[in-house]
Amino acid sequence: MKCLTAVLAALLLLAQAEASHALVRITDDRGGQIGRYVHRYEKLRASGQAIVIDGLCASACTIVLGTIPYDKICVTRNAELAFHAAWDFGRRGRAIPNPEATKELFSTYPSQVQRWIASRGGLSARTIFLRGRPLAAMYRACHGGMQAATTRRIEGSVLSNPGRLKRPPGAALLTRRSST
Repeated sequence: MKCLTAVLAALLLLAQAEASHALVRITDDRGGQIGRYVHRYEKLRASGQAIVIDGLCASACTIVLGTIPYDKICVTRNAELAFHAAWDFGRRGRAIPNPEATKELFSTYPSQVQRWIASRGGLSARTIFLRGRPLAAMYRACHGGMQAATTRRIEGSVLSNPGRLKRPPGAALLTRRSST
C-alpha cells in the first residue's frame, strides 16, 4: 500500500512539473473583449504556464503583460505588441472611446511599458507598435524549446488565432464588455 501511495505521489509531482513547464504561444492575436482576456490570463497565471510571444499580440491580448508574471513571458524576433485606447460599441455598432477603461487598461501594464506608451503620446485611437529592439530591451528572448513550443488550447479557443476577430477599419480598443 505504501508503495502504491509513493507511486501515485510521484505521478502527481511529475504532472505538476509538466504543467508548470507548459508553454502557450501567441502568434496572431488581434484582441477582443477585455473580460475574456482577463479571465483567460488569470487561468494561465494560476497554471504556471509560460507565454511565448511569437507574432502579433494586439489590443486586449496585451493584457498578458500585466497578468502573467514577468519571468514567465519571453519574446521572439517576430513578437509585436499593438496598443490603442479602449472603446465600446455605440449606436449602430460605432466605436465610442471609453476613457475610464483606457485608464484601467494602461494601469495593468508594467512600468517600462507604461513609460514607452507615454513617450508615444499615450493610448489613443491610433495604434502604436512595440517590437524589435525596444521590446527586446524589456522582455527576455525565448531560447531553445520555448521557440519550438506548440500552441495550447484554452477553453476551446486558441491564443494564436489568425484572422478570427474582424474589426471595422479604424475601430479602437477596450472595456470589460467592450473590445480592444
